[in-house]
Amino acid sequence: MGNSCETEHKPRTFKEYLKSREFRKTIIAIAVGGVAGFLYYYFVGCASGTCAITSNPYLSIAFGGFFGYFLVNRPCAC
Repeated sequence: MGNSCETEHKPRTFKEYLKSREFRKTIIAIAVGGVAGFLYYYFVGCASGTCAITSNPYLSIAFGGFFGYFLVNRPCAC
């Protein structure tokens, strides 16, 4: 039985990583998460200002990007 968590090729240098598919996938996930966080703030957000995350658009975008990153780069469940 092999480990199903292995990937085909790991980039050796930072420059190779910047050109890799994994990097592009991560950047897209962070951007989509950030947009989703902003949309959540805009349509659902807290108008009274008592909600820590949804009352501030910057925090909503940051948390959305954070969750987008971890949805794409979550550790293997081997």
